[in-house]
Amino acid sequence: MGAEHELHLWDVDRAKADRAARVAMADVLRIEAKFTRYRDDSVTAAINGAAGGDAVPIDSETASLLRYADRCHALSGGRFDLTSGVLRRAWDFRRRPPLIPTDDEIRTARELIGWESVEWNEHSVRLPRAGMELDFGGIGKEYAADRAAAICSDHGVAHGLVNLGGDVRAIGPHPDGTPWRVGIRHPRKEGAVVGTVVLRDGAVATSGDYERYFELNGRRYCHLIDPHTGMPVSHWQSVSVMAPLAILAGSYATIAMLGAHEAHAFLERQGVRYLMVAADGSITANAQRAEA
Repeated sequence: MGAEHELHLWDVDRAKADRAARVAMADVLRIEAKFTRYRDDSVTAAINGAAGGDAVPIDSETASLLRYADRCHALSGGRFDLTSGVLRRAWDFRRRPPLIPTDDEIRTARELIGWESVEWNEHSVRLPRAGMELDFGGIGKEYAADRAAAICSDHGVAHGLVNLGGDVRAIGPHPDGTPWRVGIRHPRKEGAVVGTVVLRDGAVATSGDYERYFELNGRRYCHLIDPHTGMPVSHWQSVSVMAPLAILAGSYATIAMLGAHEAHAFLERQGVRYLMVAADGSITANAQRAEA
């Protein structure tokens, strides 16, 4: 998943906690292997490799992720699109020196985007045009965090914290009943926090412009790209969301980043806590729910 992960568990029975940890970590690795686009034997590779051809059989787990992605697509007005990963063909954030793609390159990539054209049901999925791709990166890590937390709970562990690359899922409060205090990374100051949230259960996830980006002529171009325009977002530096599940927190944060000035209204409609850092560094948070 391209990040560092942590699993903290508290239990009077060390052997029970160890068993829970082993099973949870194994499942995170299973999910990564299954849905990554970096392995030739993954479900994602099979679906993408068949683009323009026949439908690919899928299991119930894959179908449930597609169902959730469909919900996110509707909630975001089409901006959260599992097929938009093809834009990385135009935008190469590893290239040095950095280069802004041409209008033709962006248009060519955008012609392969279109979740609404994907043919899928509970048993199969088909990408109708050759060159189309699915990318589960927008929900896969958060889904894995929720799965790890559920496994630990099923093993009888009542207190813990799952941290998959900054997407945090709490398993109950501290053993003494106090909540977890989770710092929100400052999007511009290395090693600093922009705020703190408290969790007794549930999750917090952040979407921002500071992990993969390049700067050119005084402007920052980040890896979060609006499929409607083919251009990186620039309205927010970061959006952090607190929600019952990590997959909700992560997808809502991404939708807010993509939604620009519509982010505040969107998050209020979802009834979640949030902390947003605008392009000018100003902070917006629903103070009655988030501590900043």
